[in-house]
Amino acid sequence: MAVDSQLKKIEAMYSDNLRKMGEDSRSVGWNTEACQKLRFSKLAALLDAADEPFSINDLGCGYGSILDFLEKDLGCEVSCYHGYDVSQEMLDAAAKRLSVYPADKIDLRLAKEVTSVADYSFVSGTYNVRFDATYEEWEAYIKESLHALDKHSSKGFAFNLLTSYVDWEEPHLFYGKSVEWFDYCKKNFSRKVALLHDYDLWEWTIVVKK
Repeated sequence: MAVDSQLKKIEAMYSDNLRKMGEDSRSVGWNTEACQKLRFSKLAALLDAADEPFSINDLGCGYGSILDFLEKDLGCEVSCYHGYDVSQEMLDAAAKRLSVYPADKIDLRLAKEVTSVADYSFVSGTYNVRFDATYEEWEAYIKESLHALDKHSSKGFAFNLLTSYVDWEEPHLFYGKSVEWFDYCKKNFSRKVALLHDYDLWEWTIVVKK
């Protein structure tokens, strides 16, 4: 499968970034920590405070920074964190960073797809790099991944993609047509879907609630 070979390249890229930059927002593709937190805040629109404590899946978890954001910045109570990544080095960094939390709260898995059931699931930046996969191949991969998220998210999921409303595109990146993805999520996953495209980054976020 063409996608699998690209995922190996992605694994190598992020592992190399981690070795060069350490636990830094740049190692997972974000220019600054402020930009990373802005993205997390948009994904967090999925959450209902009345549901606390809640469990989460984090696909493409990197070094696990979204858990710190939810607990320390937003004051959420997360009962269980399931982090998935294709880079073992990223997972090792996540294990070290998240060792301050109770051991039974943290579940880290080397995998490209979510397999654990959680209240909420998040995907931040995971679908942005496609390398040599065609647009159609990567689009099919994302849709397959979203269906797995839907199956394993009891209360909803949220993800982001680079916007197609740009002046130029990098050939190795995937730019999502926001209206088409909104329509797909509305027709396939839930009646309660929100498209967030009102913030100052070259991306958008979709929130799917159940």
